[in-house]
Amino acid sequence: MTLKETLEHSTQKRGDHVLMRFKRKGRWEEWTYRQFLAFVRNVSEALARTCHVRPGDRVALMGANSPEWCAIHYGITSIAATAVPIDVKLQEQEVAHILSDSGASTILMDSNGRENILDVAFRCPNLRHVVLFGKKMDLDRENSRGIKIHDYEAIVGEAKTASEGHNAAYDRYQPKEDTVAAFIYTSGTTGRQKGAMLTHKNFTSNFQSLDAAIDVFPDDNFLVILPLHHAFAFTTCLVTPIASGTQLSFIESLRTISENIRETRPTIILGVPLLLEKMYNKMLAGIKSSKTVNLMWKMGIRGPIKKGILDKLGGRVRLMISGGAPVDPLLISGLEELGLHPREGYGLTECSPVLSLTPYEGPIVAGSCGKVLPFVEMKVFDPNSEGVGELAVQGDNVMKGYYNNLDATEEAFRDGWLLTGDLGYLDENNFVHITGRKKALIVNREGKNIYPEEVELQINNSPLILECVVLGYRDSEEAVGEHVGVIVVPDEEGIAALEAAERRKFTEKELDAHLRNEVKRQVAHLADYKHPRRIQVRWEEFNKTATGKIKRYLYAM
Repeated sequence: MTLKETLEHSTQKRGDHVLMRFKRKGRWEEWTYRQFLAFVRNVSEALARTCHVRPGDRVALMGANSPEWCAIHYGITSIAATAVPIDVKLQEQEVAHILSDSGASTILMDSNGRENILDVAFRCPNLRHVVLFGKKMDLDRENSRGIKIHDYEAIVGEAKTASEGHNAAYDRYQPKEDTVAAFIYTSGTTGRQKGAMLTHKNFTSNFQSLDAAIDVFPDDNFLVILPLHHAFAFTTCLVTPIASGTQLSFIESLRTISENIRETRPTIILGVPLLLEKMYNKMLAGIKSSKTVNLMWKMGIRGPIKKGILDKLGGRVRLMISGGAPVDPLLISGLEELGLHPREGYGLTECSPVLSLTPYEGPIVAGSCGKVLPFVEMKVFDPNSEGVGELAVQGDNVMKGYYNNLDATEEAFRDGWLLTGDLGYLDENNFVHITGRKKALIVNREGKNIYPEEVELQINNSPLILECVVLGYRDSEEAVGEHVGVIVVPDEEGIAALEAAERRKFTEKELDAHLRNEVKRQVAHLADYKHPRRIQVRWEEFNKTATGKIKRYLYAM
């Protein structure tokens, strides 16, 4: 099926049921399936009429989670165009690369606090239309390329009547299963972000796998916490609720999670390990804050305490899923002990994205990140004597390839199997065990992927730095997740030129400070989560292979 067909099917069955709940100006509002479909039709019409979007065109979308974001995404894909979601936290040069590489002709963006993005957009060769939502901005702003700037509410309002007619764009253009629904950009090992081409079938097949693994029920309510531009959140918190005819609820912000959970009474909470860890620690602190409750817990009188915890979560939570990054097994067992139902998943953006999940019913296998999902195949390439090798996957959820990057696509596949870059093994029950990463990918505690080569490329632009190695490291008290660190080798000629300019020799301490500041200056062009938190200086060049590549495995922080 296509994303459009899943929405239509659920609307036919549950048209007047609530699809999404969200809070505006202190009050909860609701959109039914029928209302959402009307908004989607309206967006499709506005894009086709005003921005001249046609099947196959790429349309970028940049904004925080909202019902409008969801309607825009489905409005794009419903007329067989391709959505290009962009992380609002990315820096200007990263946004510029995505817009240019994808060839986006239109971008819909939240204008709040991002006026500088307009300057970036004006430099992108294929861009013809910018649609702004959020705060009002000057729509007559001049640009040398004649890009047209539109107000979202205005063009959607103008398209409303036509969207309800028999010749509406929504009805004229029909995506197919193999139509590319989205380019989701992921950092490349060469420092260049790559757009994974994910089709309608990729997303809907992944929903079918998830539905078979956890049994989505008609009265389920998914809590939307994670940003929807991320493949994990998009498939699990938007595609899955819509395709299954259930409900989703948006949190207002990370600061209001506890309050919003009580108000929306979700049944399924999905988050990265760091979020679930914070929730767990808060629950433990609540137990320890009361002498009576703490004593009851220690004495094994836990039923009333577990009920109290569940009540604070709205009373209906039946499943908590951790994804996006490795999770500490102690966190899983701790949440289980509190009477909750935690499960761990594993996946890749290129796989739409979920590959494995701990079954809803059955034991939790220690050290595993779940069982391979139904309709997904996984095998181990080049296993060693212990059965550990590179994990590879096949299935209808696997991407078509990377857009405009044939070399990277060919490198990603072997004999028709997508190579994950992760090392691990499958046990006799098809549970996945990750033992390491073949690639140098760094995954932080928030589930963000950082490719060292991208950060290295940026740092090496400095005339003061000869070369560097970016590495993941973990503090001694942390069990999971990594921080970004870097070891830099100074460029002696660059240092000499700086000293000549200032007419003095620097002390070792001054040089160290200069290099640290230089690293910070260079990475300012990257998203904050990619910035090195630990910087070391090394005065000898790195050990390299015969082809000149640094032997990364020799170095650690």
